[in-house]
Amino acid sequence: MGRGTMERGAEFDLCVVADDDEDILTAARLLLRGLFREVVTLSSPDAALAVAAERAPDVLLLDANFARGATDAAEGLALLDRLLAQDPDLIVVMITAHAGVNVAVEAMKRGATDFVSKPWSNERLLATVRTAASLRRSRREATRAQAVAAPPPGETPLIGDSPAMARVHSLIARAGPTEANVLVLGENGTGKELVARALHRHSRRAERPMLTVDLGAVASELIDSELFGHVKGSFTDAKADRIGRIQAADGGTLFLDEIGNLPLHLQPKLLTALEQRRVTPVGSNRSIPVDIRVIAATNMTPEMLRDPRHFRQDLLFRLNTVEIELPPLRERREDVPALVDHFLQLYAHRYGRPAPMLTVEARSALAAHDWPGNVRALRHAVERAVILAGEAPLTPADLALGPPAAVRIAAEAVQPPVVADYNLERVERRLVEEALRKHGYNISAAAGELGLSRAALYRRMEKHGL
Repeated sequence: MGRGTMERGAEFDLCVVADDDEDILTAARLLLRGLFREVVTLSSPDAALAVAAERAPDVLLLDANFARGATDAAEGLALLDRLLAQDPDLIVVMITAHAGVNVAVEAMKRGATDFVSKPWSNERLLATVRTAASLRRSRREATRAQAVAAPPPGETPLIGDSPAMARVHSLIARAGPTEANVLVLGENGTGKELVARALHRHSRRAERPMLTVDLGAVASELIDSELFGHVKGSFTDAKADRIGRIQAADGGTLFLDEIGNLPLHLQPKLLTALEQRRVTPVGSNRSIPVDIRVIAATNMTPEMLRDPRHFRQDLLFRLNTVEIELPPLRERREDVPALVDHFLQLYAHRYGRPAPMLTVEARSALAAHDWPGNVRALRHAVERAVILAGEAPLTPADLALGPPAAVRIAAEAVQPPVVADYNLERVERRLVEEALRKHGYNISAAAGELGLSRAALYRRMEKHGL
């Protein structure tokens, strides 16, 4: 049966000592209790296996001989094999008899991290165990870093080796581990949220949540409450206190998507919250401290963003400590083949069918297309092709890409004027479509052309299925 001691303020969490000699167990427990928050001592090999499996100690000190009178270390080495088969990352320090060099060498060949000979020197034992525990911590941190740096299953990674994407990856790697606020620029469908998630995974906040607020999808009159929260009775529908997204992201990352849609009258309030690191809910006189990192994104052009009629410049300077601009897909066509192959495999797996083959002409058509909807449009095109694919390789006609941009523009230029149509629904749909096409599906530019807010344009796009 194991016995343990608990210490506060120790350097490491758990050490397990397995030995059949009670005097050795007592000496080890007294010596190591200042280094570990808990020291568990065990006299049974089976108990050592069970505790190692259940609790994953920082270090396990293992006697080479358990049976009384045994000197060949056979039982200890066999137990070492079983422990490492159970947990290959387990840190084991063998306890050998005096001058048991051959046993120590064999143990380290089998995967032990180090050894100490008894009777031991207290300084030698402490140094050996501290080094071993530090190794375990380093392995855990490396594993955790690899886990958070990789996108979770099902999330599209940022694919692309083009020079433009190499710059994006470099900026993510450099800015991610810092606390700097980041502004991500790019057209719709370029992958701005993927950049935000990658930045969060590379940050020291990776194990805390990343909360997203899509300001393009929230009605302008509700944005104040959505971001800052409200207290009961602060307005007609405020029937209870509500925590805002800024406060909910405390300790983690707040992703403000479509930041260009934030009304001008609320921009000073966000600026104050970021500068003071405090939020004041709607209807409250009390501010609440918050610790957040902000990543913002917009499809506004840099020119519009730097126009004070659209965006406060002091807030912009607070948000764009680091600025990452995502290129449109038409400017990195060399990345299209890798994206196509990724989406083919993704949707073939999702729909339980083999990935369809593409003809050379189909691949050429995909690379030559202008993709006004960028990676999102490519993804939808590939998904549709996977769903509708037969047994024959896919041709350009199967992809429904339409004519190249140059041919389409030329055709539109020679079209006769459209016969007057006074149906408001159809006229509105046509105008929205034309504005979107004219501005390459840049929502901010199209909304400005139509004299609408971004939120109003989103609502009309949804209404007409665009």
